Amino acid sequence: MTSPLPLDPELAGPLKFFMELLGGGLNLDDIAATRARSDAIFAGVLAQAPAIAGVESQDLTLPGPAGSPAVKARLYTPAAPAALRPALLWIHGGGYVLGNLDQDDLMLRQLAVDTGITILAVDYRLAPEHPYPAPLEDCYCALQYLFEQAATLHIDKTRIAIGGASAGGGLAAGLALLARDRGMLQPAFQLLLYPMLDDTNVQPASSGQADSLLWTRANNASAWQAYLGALAGSRQVPPHAAPARAGDLAGLPPAFIPVGALDLFVEEDIAYAQRLLAAGVNTELHIYPGAYHAFDAFAPMSRISQKFAADLREVLKRALCCS
Repeated sequence: MTSPLPLDPELAGPLKFFMELLGGGLNLDDIAATRARSDAIFAGVLAQAPAIAGVESQDLTLPGPAGSPAVKARLYTPAAPAALRPALLWIHGGGYVLGNLDQDDLMLRQLAVDTGITILAVDYRLAPEHPYPAPLEDCYCALQYLFEQAATLHIDKTRIAIGGASAGGGLAAGLALLARDRGMLQPAFQLLLYPMLDDTNVQPASSGQADSLLWTRANNASAWQAYLGALAGSRQVPPHAAPARAGDLAGLPPAFIPVGALDLFVEEDIAYAQRLLAAGVNTELHIYPGAYHAFDAFAPMSRISQKFAADLREVLKRALCCS
């Protein structure tokens, strides 16, 4: 029997603290209550954080899908002058059922300063109230806004990337497929941070994982059920909803996929990276030892999270030709 993979000691304390704040851990039996609790945590962190200089932000209301509400978004613009900037559409995580614009606000501000990239974060509708395709269509509208308003926003439309973490990474992967299939928008890069890709939930976690670190298989099953609604468990789940189901990955933009070795998604992310490579898509895969799901968000000052952040900055600069 394979011995358990060790947890990075610097990541243990922050995980324990967050689990205690949530009353013992994430519980999707009551999504509304867990959503309210997690939103309050994000708001508290944001309220106490020092201001980050060198970036301006603006909350926007974008045109939504036909017959649907407008889409809320937040635009981050580096203060340093530039003629045309690359841009990143950012999609937050939360298992398709949790999260909001405050969740990644500090990270995105710092990323904009460090890279010189204009970032648009989209506040897509959440499941189960709004199952697939509503969240994905909201993201498509935000991407469309970046392309259509590129001149006004001083963005180089040939250097627009899409990205997200966890479910946001899954939505970004689905958005890359959707943009390719519709043939109207051409993102230059996809940044898939420990993406949630496989609704079948059959890929085993790493052989050393105890399936109890933050995002469990039970949470994963509940979240996919909420997102897919009536499609859940059927053969009719489209690849835009669960990118692991995609039969054809050719023609997608280059990808960066980082994931922790103790993440429930490590096997499905490795498999997706391998399939992208086999389809001729330039793909970079990083696996971080001793790291659980979303470790960089919960322990940002740890050495491995600092390495993760540096890798993220470097790959964006390289992909989008930033200075």
